[in-house]
Amino acid sequence: MGSGADAETSSRGPLLRTLAGVALIGVLLWQVGTGPVLDGLRMIDGPALAAALGIGVLTTVCGAWRWSLVAGGLGVRLPLGTAVAHCYRAVFLNCTLPGGVLGDVHRAVRHGRDVGDVGRGVRSVVWERLAGQVIQVGVALVLLCALPSPVQRYLPFVAAVTVAGGVAVVLSARLLPRSGPSRWARTVRGAAADIRHGLLAGRVWAGVLLATVVAFAGHLATFLLAARVVGADAPLSRLLPLTLLALMAMILPLNVAGFGPREGVAAWAFAAAGLTAAQGVSTAMVYGALVLAASLPGAFVLIVRRIRVPAPGRESVVGG
Repeated sequence: MGSGADAETSSRGPLLRTLAGVALIGVLLWQVGTGPVLDGLRMIDGPALAAALGIGVLTTVCGAWRWSLVAGGLGVRLPLGTAVAHCYRAVFLNCTLPGGVLGDVHRAVRHGRDVGDVGRGVRSVVWERLAGQVIQVGVALVLLCALPSPVQRYLPFVAAVTVAGGVAVVLSARLLPRSGPSRWARTVRGAAADIRHGLLAGRVWAGVLLATVVAFAGHLATFLLAARVVGADAPLSRLLPLTLLALMAMILPLNVAGFGPREGVAAWAFAAAGLTAAQGVSTAMVYGALVLAASLPGAFVLIVRRIRVPAPGRESVVGG
């Protein structure tokens, strides 16, 4: 009885999060009106689309390289070309399906099946995404501390809490038992081994750091491009912190294909910085449209490319 109720609650979770994202978008459009958003979308021109597509190539290749490094560290060789194809397809699915993460789930399971080890394939994507988000948050905190923003005065507290949380996690992993047959001990041992080999081994950590920073810079550039498209002519030093805040909001799982918290935070941040909430919502919406346009090669991959391998071993090579 209890397990059935738990399963029902678990199945409702994604639906409730999607509905929350839809409700948030509805409230924002009700507050600022659809006019500014539609005007911003109409202002997307050929040069803006070309720039977004070029930036999208850079960010996708960086994400694929990061994934290839982590997968290799975990014992599954993933050629860069195949990783790029998988990542383009994942970005397209993330941009078109609710939740914003279903594309990553798809590439994790698909790659795991291709190499005959679904668990290892899923773990490579989980660690790659987690490492990317941790680095992005760290970079964002540093930049927000250096630049004036609506949240600057709160950042020392946020940074202290973040560092304390990280230290607590590390200490917990060290103090709690890591030997013995218990499920917790096995989980801790497995996570420690994954981090040691998949993220910190050799030059992997440097590649993961570089790929993440370059990809994050690409996302920032796309958002700033969207701001210029909608007519936000504030100085770069003023727009960059607002961009950081909006992109950080995308970590929250209350979105519809990426839309939702990003637009809400952008509306608040732009208004708090002396611009307008309508500009914030329009910029975030145009950003989403530019990212969708940049992900369209993923639709081509989804339709015509079939990535399969016959070999089931850990060191299997995924064919392109």
